[in-house]
Amino acid sequence: MKKTSSALLSFLLLVMMVTPTPFLADRVLAKGQKDNLDAKVQKIMADMSIEEKVGQLFIVHVYGKTATDEAYEQTNIDQERGGKNFKEVIEKYHIGGVIYFNWTDNITIPLDARQVNNLSNDIQKVAMNDNGIPLFVSTDQEGGIVQRVVEPATVFPGNMALGATGSEQLANASGRVLGEELKSLGINVDFAPSLDVNMNAENPVIGVRSFGEDPEMVSRLGVSQIEGYNQENIISTAKHFPGHGDTDTDSHYALPIIDHDLKTLHDIDLKPFKAAIDEGVDAIMTGHIVVPALDDSGLPATLSKPILTDLLRDEMGFDGLIITDSLGMSGANVVPEERVGVEAFKAGADILLNPPNVELAYNGVLDAVESGEISEKRLDASVFRILKKKMENGLFKNPYTSSDAINNIGSEENLQTADDIADKSITLVKNDEDLLPLDGSETVLVTGPSAAQPDLLTRFLKDKNVKADAFSTGVSPSKEEISQAVSKAEKSDVIMITTYTANTNEKQQEMVNAIQETGKKNHRGWDA
Repeated sequence: MKKTSSALLSFLLLVMMVTPTPFLADRVLAKGQKDNLDAKVQKIMADMSIEEKVGQLFIVHVYGKTATDEAYEQTNIDQERGGKNFKEVIEKYHIGGVIYFNWTDNITIPLDARQVNNLSNDIQKVAMNDNGIPLFVSTDQEGGIVQRVVEPATVFPGNMALGATGSEQLANASGRVLGEELKSLGINVDFAPSLDVNMNAENPVIGVRSFGEDPEMVSRLGVSQIEGYNQENIISTAKHFPGHGDTDTDSHYALPIIDHDLKTLHDIDLKPFKAAIDEGVDAIMTGHIVVPALDDSGLPATLSKPILTDLLRDEMGFDGLIITDSLGMSGANVVPEERVGVEAFKAGADILLNPPNVELAYNGVLDAVESGEISEKRLDASVFRILKKKMENGLFKNPYTSSDAINNIGSEENLQTADDIADKSITLVKNDEDLLPLDGSETVLVTGPSAAQPDLLTRFLKDKNVKADAFSTGVSPSKEEISQAVSKAEKSDVIMITTYTANTNEKQQEMVNAIQETGKKNHRGWDA
């Protein structure tokens, strides 16, 4: 059995070394070795065009496994991304960074580490040859239900599992392992950790992505994980400011409203972000959420100057990078599409993440700068922060990653860290009628959608000499599957039901209710 299996169980239970070519920034730095870091950045900016400065504000997605992959040339995709491939997008818009997804084929499942490593090195080479400014290469690698890099890399059970352990040491270790493996792939920015305090059991978008409902614990473990990323020189991103924990609406599809008063916001929602700022977190991601106590305009935080500038910058003293959540999400689109990026930037954001139409978003900001709606001083302030962070993290010196670095992905030591978290996270919430532990004489049925892996749990039970059988269904069980599950349940002494986000899946709820109606008392349920 693979070493990652314990991590999966916990999930159920709750450069090629590339030699840089000479480029402008190196020449500037050679001339100004005696200057401080700020002066070096300012000298680079002095040679940048307005178009190049605007490009630095954007982190975008592009389809393909290579820098010049044109296998995705479809009219709608070309329009969406503003170019045929990475090379064309980088050279056309002088973008500040890219974001990797599985659905864009940048990171395959299972992981092909060499392909990702090569892609990262190749796109950095394109950027360096374009204007001498390295790229932020980013992804969402939280662990748990949000992780783009999967097996044979180390698969973590997620933040709620870490919260169940209560261990700052393990939170730190998870950040170090995640950072080490991302770095080996040429990824230098992780949009993690989620510092949302999850106070709403009906939350459809955060849930197990949160460390928990205690702001003190979320602060402690969040800071510890950020320290782990820092140790690996990975730029971490605290999200989703000012706190997405108490909502029953998913900002991917609608616009949530957080009705907390100021005291609750400061005592709960904002506390982990303040702890992260005090720790020196590199970046904070905005949430597409309306918080009337902070801004009564009805605008989401991403577009709110009172929240991003007055609160985050001025009151809380954050001087790092403010990054929007994906601008393609419904929660951000409360103004015309060509204005979303402009309004987010005017509100105080530095980096505009993943606009659905790169050309439209880029030209919208460029037009606003050229018309004077956005001043060059305001533009320069964000570009300065972006370039300074790239310089601080050594990207100007060497943006490339050795191909040998991938050899430690999914190492025994890293997998053991994930196992330790999984083992220590297992929590018995309640034990009605003292059904646990099993005495070994019962026949056990484990059933649920295949995504919640009842087969895996069954194997674990059999390893413990428990007489167990599995019955897997689809994510939304059909009537026939529910009927089969009920029939098998009636013939078993104990029924274990594994679910996958059953709080929002009516068919899974229907199956659980149907099994309960058999009259069996010996049933247990876990949500992955």
